[in-house]
Amino acid sequence: MAERTPSDIARETLKQLAVRRMAPTPEHFRSIYDEIAGVRSPAPFPEGPLRQILRVVPGQTPVQRRLLEQFEKAVSASDWSALQAVMVGYAKLGMGNAPVAEAAPAGPPATVLPDELAEQIARLVDNMLAGLSSDDARVHLLGEQLVQFLRSPAPPCSTLQLMLANFSFRLSFAAEDQAAVRNLLLELLHMVFQNMAALSADDRWLAGQTEALVQATAQPLTLRRLDDVQRRLKDVIFKQTEAKSRMVEAQEQMKEMLGAFIERLRAMTEASSSYHDTMEACAQQIASASTLEEIAPVLKQVMGATRSMALDSRLAHDELHELRQRAQDKHTELVRLQQTLDQVSQQARHDPLTGSLNRKGLDEVLEREISRGRRAETPLCVALLDVDNFKHINDRLGHATGDAALVHLANVVRSVMRPQDMLARYGGEEFVLVLPDTALASGIEAMQRLQRELTKNFFLKDNEKLLITFSAGVAQLAASEDSQDAIARADQAMYLAKRQGKNRVVAG
Repeated sequence: MAERTPSDIARETLKQLAVRRMAPTPEHFRSIYDEIAGVRSPAPFPEGPLRQILRVVPGQTPVQRRLLEQFEKAVSASDWSALQAVMVGYAKLGMGNAPVAEAAPAGPPATVLPDELAEQIARLVDNMLAGLSSDDARVHLLGEQLVQFLRSPAPPCSTLQLMLANFSFRLSFAAEDQAAVRNLLLELLHMVFQNMAALSADDRWLAGQTEALVQATAQPLTLRRLDDVQRRLKDVIFKQTEAKSRMVEAQEQMKEMLGAFIERLRAMTEASSSYHDTMEACAQQIASASTLEEIAPVLKQVMGATRSMALDSRLAHDELHELRQRAQDKHTELVRLQQTLDQVSQQARHDPLTGSLNRKGLDEVLEREISRGRRAETPLCVALLDVDNFKHINDRLGHATGDAALVHLANVVRSVMRPQDMLARYGGEEFVLVLPDTALASGIEAMQRLQRELTKNFFLKDNEKLLITFSAGVAQLAASEDSQDAIARADQAMYLAKRQGKNRVVAG
């Protein structure tokens, strides 16, 4: 006999319902269908009764609402396993910390956090606690409890949610406090640098460095920017120490020479007064003398006083000549010291005119960024830009205007580029931009963006708007290439941009 198909069984079931005069309910149909097929059908999923239960289950707390959502999804999907996991969750919620019977499902409960995810969250909390100050003991206690809970076996998600909510709430206050402290410290540092700039107005290099410090602390701080501030501050402290030492030494020596000069004048005055008194006394004796014998001793006294006066005058002349020579030597020494300090200033890391890095500072930044980029395997670009028609600006408007134009360019660059991008004055009207974490295409795009920004920010000279443009070459550092080779390629590309009509960016 051929095997009967389900449709045949269904038709026979309908016939038997009619023959037996039974109501065509799902229960009767299933009973007769199983009888004809010779099998027993699985019990249907009780969606209706379960939804009746769903309507009366409480959902007031966040944990209850989450379990309620899982309950509804399990009913909609007719998923007995998911429904069993929800029941276990409700059991744990009601029993608190009491142990749950080992009637667990075959698979792990849905409310248990995976071990790998729990460890990652624990590490995240550890890193947060390391960056927080120790002033707020409560947030550290909550964080340590959370880490301990996450590293316990099979941490329930419901408990984790409550602990995370408490920790994040407390963490928000600690973060606000630390942000306020950081901003206040930055304001205080900014005020100190402003005061240094005001006190060093008579020293152009020192004033330029302190102004650069003011600008550096006025912007959002990053590790690179803090490193830049540290280097600038070291240069300023060194220059201030040298200047103070030079000033104190010069003051002491000038006081010493002035004291010696005054002492010599006093001695000369006393000697001259004594000589005049002697001469007056001798004149009176000569006037009253009546014989040559009485005049002879007086003449001897006059000759002795005159000889002594001549000797004192010669000594005074020699001492004054020595003081004059010492003053000239001191002046020569001060000039030499100033030249030495100027050489030290030239060896510092920053350009006094624009506040950007100089060659020495550029070398340090390139060495650091190349090492960092190769460790992290990230790209690094250098861009060399040259101001177009700069000689024409100098010839027509003067070198002071040319210097102001360079300062304007440097300010626009700093306002447009990222905090980690470093600007260096390479020589004359040439600048180098170091662009970390930047591929060649992005470096070219950054230079073109800078060109567009310069067209919006005109340079003003006596109410005359001057458009400052530049030609640039961009090179991405190769794996085995040093910084000088990359700059040389960028330099060649820059000259190619000049030949193509200026105000262009060319890849090197």
